[in-house]
Amino acid sequence: MAKVPAAVVAAGGLIGGYGAARWTRKRQLGGVVLAAAGAAAAQRWRQQAGGWAAGALSVAYVAAFAGSHPLAKKVGAWPAVFGAAGAVALASWAVADRRG
Repeated sequence: MAKVPAAVVAAGGLIGGYGAARWTRKRQLGGVVLAAAGAAAAQRWRQQAGGWAAGALSVAYVAAFAGSHPLAKKVGAWPAVFGAAGAVALASWAVADRRG
């Protein structure tokens, strides 16, 4: 069975977390989805690229989440979430996933 790239897990966590919070109207559920995917991605980042890279990518994941909030006021919620998810996915691929 093929492993899902960490970039997909991280982007899915941002998108899925927002979607879960929005559609269920339970922000806490969105936070659980966001945190679970972030933890899974961090574990994969650590395995593929080491602790420093995992730490940096984890900071990028949280920063993308936080940065999507003010961005949403300018471009809308979904575009902001997709932009943040894309940025994290690109960083994940560049630092960890392309190494194998």
